[in-house]
Amino acid sequence: MAKNMQPIVKRCRALGISPAAMGYTGKSKQESNRNPGAQRRGKKSEYATQLAEKQKVKFVYGVLEKQFRAYYNKAARSAGNTGEVLLSMLERRLDNVAFRLGLANPRREARQLVSHGHFTVNGQRVDVPSFLVKEGDVIEVREKSRASVKFKRLLGEDAIQVTVPQWLDREKNALKG
Repeated sequence: MAKNMQPIVKRCRALGISPAAMGYTGKSKQESNRNPGAQRRGKKSEYATQLAEKQKVKFVYGVLEKQFRAYYNKAARSAGNTGEVLLSMLERRLDNVAFRLGLANPRREARQLVSHGHFTVNGQRVDVPSFLVKEGDVIEVREKSRASVKFKRLLGEDAIQVTVPQWLDREKNALKG
């Protein structure tokens, strides 16, 4: 399994994304005011803008180029707007759904928890982060994993409240969605 090992803050700065949006709460270097009066480069081309947006999507969802290309080809073959279908496929990944349900804070942690086999889909243990969840699937934390400190924190009254998107339902006081 290949994974992106780039420093998060450095990559966020290059793509113009806030590290807090990625779930990163560590310290970042001070903003540099190096060469403040310098001229900036001219307007980016259309290709440069599209490439930057593609790189942002790949970084946010934690997908590398080969897998992203496979998702794109699948979305291009299906009916409907290719961009919308592509984003819906990326949103339906099990690691992203676990993140959206609030079962893990950053997507990287969700990916690790899924690959360690902490989740079940319709009662079957799944350890593939790219597993595509369908409408009506039930995702929950395995019985063995519920005893861990990580998941006990999600059940108490001092648990962090997460706003779940409209297309997902999470049961209160249960590690299930």
